[in-house]
Amino acid sequence: MRDALAWAGLVLMIASGIWLDSLPREEKPIASLPSQPAEPFPVVVIDPGHGGQDSGAMCAGMLEKDLTLDVAQRLERRLQTQGLATVMTRVGDGYISLADRAALTNRVPDCVLVSIHFNEGNKPVSSGIETYYAEHQMSAGQSVVSWLPFLQRVVEEIPNEESQSLAAFVQEALVSHTHAVNRGTKAQQFFVLANVRHPAVLVEGGFMTNKEDVAKLTDVGYREEMAAAIGDGIIRYRDLLKDRHVVRPQPAAE
Repeated sequence: MRDALAWAGLVLMIASGIWLDSLPREEKPIASLPSQPAEPFPVVVIDPGHGGQDSGAMCAGMLEKDLTLDVAQRLERRLQTQGLATVMTRVGDGYISLADRAALTNRVPDCVLVSIHFNEGNKPVSSGIETYYAEHQMSAGQSVVSWLPFLQRVVEEIPNEESQSLAAFVQEALVSHTHAVNRGTKAQQFFVLANVRHPAVLVEGGFMTNKEDVAKLTDVGYREEMAAAIGDGIIRYRDLLKDRHVVRPQPAAE
């Protein structure tokens, strides 16, 4: 008896659902809202290279970790005046692993990453500024792709245009502001670049093994100019993305 009642109730529920679904619905007009262009990215993650026991390159009493933090702090102040929020991977002289830097960046929903470093060359004549990007970066579905080798190959063939574009803007601005030797943009699978899901670049702001470059880096004004240049490159990249997302009015048909 109980089973019969249960089945009857189930049939009644299904019939009711079908009947409700067949009733005509009143279509309500959708309000027309003004389109507000969203910011392509509201946050910039700034990564001062090295830190703590990892001093980086050293020259004439200067440590790379101190220079990277100094430029990063100057960049942070400039970006904030432009209305961008910032996240620093380190705020003092502490050691942060590459994995932790990448993980922090990946926790930020919409951002770009700029990692700041200074070069160390085998030849003292090597000088200038260069900006790196990863040719391939991890994707949101990396764990799924890793189980399917043929998909992994497809992902690796997709060019990393966003990071490459950001690198080009930053490099161009750095050379324009500092008049340093232009070593161009280069693809390199640095861990902190390849293991983030957002556009990411790494700046090598000069050679600490070159006397002329070191002399410039000791100048506070020069480091401020570097920060201004990196900021300008980021803003120009943001403006490019904004322009791509603008819905332009179509000309009226004649």
